[in-house]
Amino acid sequence: MAEQLIHATGKRKTAVARVWMRPGTGIITINKRPFEEYLPREAERAMVMEPLEITGMAGKYDIRVNVRGGGISGQAGAIRHGISRALVDANPELRDVLKKGGFLTRDPRMKERKKYGQRGARARFQYSKR
Repeated sequence: MAEQLIHATGKRKTAVARVWMRPGTGIITINKRPFEEYLPREAERAMVMEPLEITGMAGKYDIRVNVRGGGISGQAGAIRHGISRALVDANPELRDVLKKGGFLTRDPRMKERKKYGQRGARARFQYSKR
C-alpha cells in the first residue's frame, strides 16, 4: 500500500502556505529549511504547533511546507491554517476540536489600501488653515 500523503493550503494576509503531511516522527520543514531556523521567534513557532498540540498529533506526522508572500507573522498564520486543514483531511473526527479553537477559519483581515489624496489608508495630509 502506498504511503498516505495529505495536501492542504492555508492562507493569511498575503501569505499562502502549501502543506504536505505524511505519517512520521514530527519533522517540520519550511521552504526546505528546518522549522526552528525558518521561524526564529518562539511566538511564531508556538502558533504553528498549536493545531498539532490541541489535537494530540504532535510528533505523529512529518510536515513539509512551501510558503510564499507576506511577512513572517502572516506566513506563520498561513502555515497554521494549512496544518489544521491537513489534519481534518487526515482525520475528520478532529474537525470539531479545530473548529472550536478557530483554526479552520481563514482570517479575513487584510491591509487596507492607500487612498488617493491621502498619506495612507486612513491618515490624511496635515491641514493648515493659515
